[in-house]
This record gives sequence, C-alpha cells and structure tokens, in this order.
Amino acid sequence: MANYTEADLVKIKAMIAGGLTQAMIAGEMVQYRPLAEMQKIQRLIEADLVAAAKPAFPVRYASTDRGL
Repeated sequence: MANYTEADLVKIKAMIAGGLTQAMIAGEMVQYRPLAEMQKIQRLIEADLVAAAKPAFPVRYASTDRGL
C-alpha cells in the first residue's frame, strides 16, 4: 500500500466537499476525477491509515492465575 498521511485525507475530503470538476490554478486548467472515483480514493486512504495504525502482528503476553 501507499504511505498516505492525515494531510492527504484532509485534502481529498476538501476536494470532494468543494464539488468542483475543474478549476484554473496558476494559469492552467485542472480537471478533477469523477465524484465516485474521488470517494473510492478517500476510502483507500482511510483504509491505508487504519492499516498503518495496527501492529503487524498481535502481541500477547503470558499471564497466570497461580503467580508464575
């Protein structure tokens, strides 16, 4: 998976909320992807962030009731 950041998630959410399909940026016309594809990218970023937060494998520590 790619290494996304919280900033990437904030940016994609702002782009979706803006609802723009194209914009003039620095004198160049920029066209965004369709809404459905933007939402798919958002879910991908969210899944990547959740996966990065989890440990690679579960850690268990031994415990006993008899004082060992």
